[in-house]
Amino acid sequence: MDFNLYMDDVVTKARNEIVESGYEELTTPEEVDEALKKNGTTLVMVNSVCGCAGGIARPAARNAIHYDKRPDQLVTVFAGQDREATEKAREYFEGYPPSSPSFALLKDGKIQTMVERHDIEGFEPMEVINKLQKDFDTYCEEM
Repeated sequence: MDFNLYMDDVVTKARNEIVESGYEELTTPEEVDEALKKNGTTLVMVNSVCGCAGGIARPAARNAIHYDKRPDQLVTVFAGQDREATEKAREYFEGYPPSSPSFALLKDGKIQTMVERHDIEGFEPMEVINKLQKDFDTYCEEM
């Protein structure tokens, strides 16, 4: 088995899963700046290929947004794949160390809160959904 071919397949599936859930994929630093400087609330899902991303974070990302309150904008960067875009996004997460998978909630370009890897790994998807929706209640408007 060709490892690179296998990893390309895994990465493609992980990318497609989150994009099909309604998140805009940001692959360059310029796209990150444009998206994260917008007014309103933005949820950034920092995607990865680890097991807790596939088994917990992406299902939580997909399901948490079906809620009365949700962010105005849903975006994603892919740690380990789109390095420059991920680094640029992390510049906005002031006060938080790099973490993937993770979720950052920004309002008017400023970090409000994060659900970090330690808040995801070892938890059930529904527990992460509840954490995200609690943050939506605090920072987002009703849709």
